Amino acid sequence: MPEQKTEIEKLANEYKDRNPQEILEYALNRFGNDITIAFSGAEDVVLIDMATRIMPDVSVFSLDTGRLHPETYRFFDVVRDLYDIPLEIFFANREKTEELVLKKGMFSFYRDGHGECCAVRKVDPLRRSLSTRAAWITGQRKDQSPNTRADIPVMEVDPAFGDGKLVKFNPLANWSSKQVWDYIRENDVPYNELHNKGYVSIGCEPCTRPVLPGQHEREGRWWWEEATKKECGLHLGNIKARVWE
Repeated sequence: MPEQKTEIEKLANEYKDRNPQEILEYALNRFGNDITIAFSGAEDVVLIDMATRIMPDVSVFSLDTGRLHPETYRFFDVVRDLYDIPLEIFFANREKTEELVLKKGMFSFYRDGHGECCAVRKVDPLRRSLSTRAAWITGQRKDQSPNTRADIPVMEVDPAFGDGKLVKFNPLANWSSKQVWDYIRENDVPYNELHNKGYVSIGCEPCTRPVLPGQHEREGRWWWEEATKKECGLHLGNIKARVWE
């Protein structure tokens, strides 16, 4: 495992200035059916659009927390149909979600922070989705969250999931929001209709709101919490990495 980590770190340095398509091509060619794309936002559809040009039957999954906007659920089917992909949906842990709601109600995250809720609705299904994979692809960008994502590499051994062998690719790490939306417009890539209503970063309905002009995109997520805590657990390694620096 230390050897693999060293190898991936060297590759991350080699590919750090490559374009997303080159990073995706390397990832898909190396891992084939053992890699999957995490789909939730605009960045992820850009990756799906790029990836299906390389591997039409690429694996894509999403998480249904049970608290998403209706627009997001409709968006799932738009992407599934357009790219003709068998989009895998992983649902929240039923028993743990029921236990949390029984004990604390439906909106305990406003009082206690979003960690508990995200753990049962997002982290648990993500862990299940990655349990049969050797690698996964995310739409993380460095400028999405300067407090937690500023140092993400284009590829890494996942610090939060897997057994120390799971490889995580972040092909859009060096892209800006403008580059993402330029690609969307130039290639007629579909996007969540909530973006037309002032939403930039879109998560669960109770924890997401439109941002005001001049606000950073992550201001619309968990707005009652500190900026340094604005990770849902899917990329918890971003926070841990900064804690140990």
